[in-house]
Amino acid sequence: MKIILTHEVNGLGAPGDIVEVKNGYGRNYLLPQGFAILWTKGAEKQVDVIKRARGAREIRDLGHANEVKGQLEGLSVKLALRAGNGGRLYGSVTPAEIVDAVKSAGGPELDRRRLQLPNAVKTLGDYKVSVRLHPEVTATFTLTVAAAK
Repeated sequence: MKIILTHEVNGLGAPGDIVEVKNGYGRNYLLPQGFAILWTKGAEKQVDVIKRARGAREIRDLGHANEVKGQLEGLSVKLALRAGNGGRLYGSVTPAEIVDAVKSAGGPELDRRRLQLPNAVKTLGDYKVSVRLHPEVTATFTLTVAAAK
């Protein structure tokens, strides 16, 4: 089955890539999740639009990725959320909240899908968050989750 990726899929490709996958994988996972669209001649024209949008968001090259890594690793990211007794949060911290906290701390704009959390953040404390900036560059910063007053 020939498809066009609309989102980044680990081990498969980036948005705008035209790839060949097994029928079941495409039909049962990639298409329903919205990670891909079926390849047609008309859809292939949309690839340019997808690639232009990706270029605006994406880290341009290895040097730019290292520059962003330097910004992130020198950053102190704090997130104040409501917590109950014992430091347990009401809900958990989402990648979108982390991206917003990085932006408000003066950091670069990140793609929430590139964040890598070791496990769900459900209590107060310090957490190590990794961001895959480039296939060869991963930045790590500390997220401090504190109780909102």
